[in-house]
Amino acid sequence: MLIYEGGCGFCEYSVRYWQRLTGNAVEYRPYQEVADRFPDLNLADFKHSIRYVATDGAILAGAHAAYATLAHVRGRGFWLSLYRSLPWFAGLAEVAYQFVAHHRPVFHRISVLLWGRERRPAEYGQISWLFLRLLGLIYLAAFVSFAVQAQGLIGAHGILPIAEHLNWLAESADARRFWFVPTIFWIDASDLSVTLVPWLGAACSLVLFFDKFTRTNLVILYLLYLSLYHAGQIFMGYQWDILLLEVGFLAILLPFWTRLSVWLLRWLTFRFILLSGAVKLLSGDPAWANWTALNFHYETQPLPTTLAWFAHQLPEWFQRISAGTMFAIELILPFCLFLPRRPRMLAAWFFIGLELLIMMTGNYNFFNLLTIVLCLTLFDDQALAPMHRFIRAVTSRTIYSHRPAKPATKSVLIAIASLLIAISAGQMWHRFTARTPPAAALQVMRWIEPLQAVNAYGLFAVMTTTRNEIIVEGSRDGRHWEAYEFRYKPGDPARRPGWLIPHQPRLDWQMWFAALGTRSQNPWFGRFMERLLAGSEPVTGLLEHNPFGDTPPKLVRARFFRYEFTDADTRTASGHWWTRQYSGIYFPPSSGRY
Repeated sequence: MLIYEGGCGFCEYSVRYWQRLTGNAVEYRPYQEVADRFPDLNLADFKHSIRYVATDGAILAGAHAAYATLAHVRGRGFWLSLYRSLPWFAGLAEVAYQFVAHHRPVFHRISVLLWGRERRPAEYGQISWLFLRLLGLIYLAAFVSFAVQAQGLIGAHGILPIAEHLNWLAESADARRFWFVPTIFWIDASDLSVTLVPWLGAACSLVLFFDKFTRTNLVILYLLYLSLYHAGQIFMGYQWDILLLEVGFLAILLPFWTRLSVWLLRWLTFRFILLSGAVKLLSGDPAWANWTALNFHYETQPLPTTLAWFAHQLPEWFQRISAGTMFAIELILPFCLFLPRRPRMLAAWFFIGLELLIMMTGNYNFFNLLTIVLCLTLFDDQALAPMHRFIRAVTSRTIYSHRPAKPATKSVLIAIASLLIAISAGQMWHRFTARTPPAAALQVMRWIEPLQAVNAYGLFAVMTTTRNEIIVEGSRDGRHWEAYEFRYKPGDPARRPGWLIPHQPRLDWQMWFAALGTRSQNPWFGRFMERLLAGSEPVTGLLEHNPFGDTPPKLVRARFFRYEFTDADTRTASGHWWTRQYSGIYFPPSSGRY
């Protein structure tokens, strides 16, 4: 029995929470009802601190009583063990208890602020169910997006054939290549496999969405996307790809130990968002340091949307305020993830709002959607109260029942979690201090890296302040040149920037990166030009317009143009969204192999 002071708001608030935790294991009674049963204690004793009456008649008080009560909750008994085995801990606990007891009205208000009017044990069964259903949709978008481009990117007649890549690895590396480049294409790298693997992933994504064979499906989806990640070479080296792989790996653990997996996903969210802001300042880039980066961002980002043009027209004071707000969200609010539910969920809403704003002005495929899904882990089942009836109806057979994991399973999961946390903490330490980790740690990181199960993040560390576009052209006679029009990247100045979320046109994206460097820094570009000269249908199929039809050109070249958004007057007069100015040759006229 736990005896408390009836009429004390903080006491009753805490007791209701404890009662939900302990169930029928402990009886809770106000001293006003049972004091006469304990003649050795006076009313002052009961008002001074709570009393725990054990089954053998022993009576405990204060922090000792609180820990004895919580010992009835699975996994909470270690606090009582610490209290009884460490005198210094017991002393500190009693001092803290007395401080709270003397300021109960204040702590009651703080508790309501942090947890709500009623504090309930955190449950994640329904959040986990929703998270995995939406993750299935993210996987579906990622696989389908790659499937429709696969032949042009890595097929036998694509830009970087996977079969050639694996043959080169087989000649230059030993058997460890199977670990350092883990991909199903080692078994077969034919065009049939290049087509089937992403479509198989899409089918498994739908199975996951419909909550069938979830545990097996999560493993298959992770392995299939890992295979595509390594097979895609430069076309799959993006942050959203490694984020999806890390989320997918952690999702595999979710059905086995929900609470641990949720905390690992929250740790990933913390790292991802904090580093997104930190790298911008750690880079020393003046545009970020003086909050002027958004003066350039909307115009120079890889694939702007229509709203990006309008955002670019906003005054500088608004752009500075926007940059400052972004830094506050990315550098301060992530620490709320370690606070109780209300501040944690408030931070989650700010993160979601930021992602929605980014989606409005930039085409980042499934990246922002995946981040929003990841933010779901910052909530709990109580937050889904309006959806409870629907979720309960569709999750009657769900596997997320909070049944405790078996000891052997727990041991394995704790070992995995410890390794992931240690590696990710080391990555963050290196990012913030620039110190090289110990040799042993580097070796572990090297062996784990191919799995992409724990990664470092941070986009746009240095803001691009000018936009160069590569315009690819072909000619049959060397005098008259016609441009290949890409589907999504800027080309024709009159074409309005559009939306293509959640699709990622990987060639269009890679053209943006190619424009940041030189031809020699982008050897894949020469292969792309070869395929145009050969009239490769899978490659020309990645483009919006092939001006040469079935008869390829004799020559190809690529020219550099400086692109800028038009102002309102120019767009009204000309209808153009962009202005462009020729700035040089990127790839000289050529007709052979490169």
